[in-house]
Amino acid sequence: MPFLKTVIGLAAAAALLTGAELKTGTAPLVTHEWGTFTSVAQEDGTAVEWAPLLGPADLPCFVTRSRGIQKVALRGLVRMETPVLYFYAQRPATLSIHVDFPQGWITEWYPNPLPADPRQAVWDSANSIEWRQVQVIPGKDLAYPVTEGASHYYAARNTDATPLRIGDQQEKMIFYRGVGNFAPPLRARYESAGRLEIRNTGSAAIPFAIVFENQSGALGFRIAENVAGSVTVDAPELTQDLGAIRQTLVTRLTGLGLYPKEARAMVDTWADSWFTEGARVLYIVPRAAVDSLLPLTISPAPLELQRVFVGRLEVLSSGTKDALKRALRAGDNETLTAFGRFLEPFFAQIQRADKEFVLSPAAQTYLRAIAAGHSVAGDGYGQAWVTSDPASCVP
Repeated sequence: MPFLKTVIGLAAAAALLTGAELKTGTAPLVTHEWGTFTSVAQEDGTAVEWAPLLGPADLPCFVTRSRGIQKVALRGLVRMETPVLYFYAQRPATLSIHVDFPQGWITEWYPNPLPADPRQAVWDSANSIEWRQVQVIPGKDLAYPVTEGASHYYAARNTDATPLRIGDQQEKMIFYRGVGNFAPPLRARYESAGRLEIRNTGSAAIPFAIVFENQSGALGFRIAENVAGSVTVDAPELTQDLGAIRQTLVTRLTGLGLYPKEARAMVDTWADSWFTEGARVLYIVPRAAVDSLLPLTISPAPLELQRVFVGRLEVLSSGTKDALKRALRAGDNETLTAFGRFLEPFFAQIQRADKEFVLSPAAQTYLRAIAAGHSVAGDGYGQAWVTSDPASCVP
């Protein structure tokens, strides 16, 4: 009998110990991440330096912005947009997450990292970030912060990810952004008759690349599979609909390891940007390139880690160039505003091809506003300068 009591006691102690371990972070964990790398191609297909932080604010007020970043001053080759980390756990876990960005700066994030020393302020611009004491809390959704206006940010919450808490801040994912100064792994340049040469500059194959174009609402796309080396793609016929390209991307992103809701959240987040006026290549950044450009360490390590990044390379097609030249000559506010932060590098291409090109006074004012780090809304030329202040928070 004493022996039996001892066995039962040891079993109970082991069960309690197992439960305690699970509550401190040893439970099985799945982590998924998606994000984008946005660049602008010049005539030879290489990425050009531009001002990627310019443009109207699209993040809510509770997202932290680096105090060390001046939008008008910071230029780079790549805008790292909206990487989000999702965590899936059946039991509570406590994690540490560390991200390095050796060829860039992390400029926005939420939730805030906990400072190593309580007397320290949360750090400013840097090429790394670490969230400690991340509590993953299975169960009902927590009370997440909101703002009065719409934002790209909120669509990313539409998943089944496990809620998390860092300090007194709660969210359904970890969010961060940045600006990079590295050459993206894909180049794209136009040949004759509007054909686009796509070149993979890395050693790993690009799973697929989508050549997309929208001219005044008429749109189309073509897909190049397993791009290794270079491939030439015919200009897409502008006879397709938005639903087809959106569903194609959701299906493809799911096939690369994202959950369906994650893939749809990613497409929903960027639908009003990826499919707007102009031409671009959307492609999958090879996983090895993502891990090299953006090393990620999670402790305890998850059983599964998926990282799916879409590269976006803006290109100046002949149709886009003609539309833009007309808008620059006429001072077409609506069209110029649609090109936004891409207007400056595209106008530089037009100028290099036609040094006698004449701008309207309105277009001159618009370009001066961009150079000064302003966004312009409405007719705002000299009247309604709009800086990129975030939306007001809901009390």
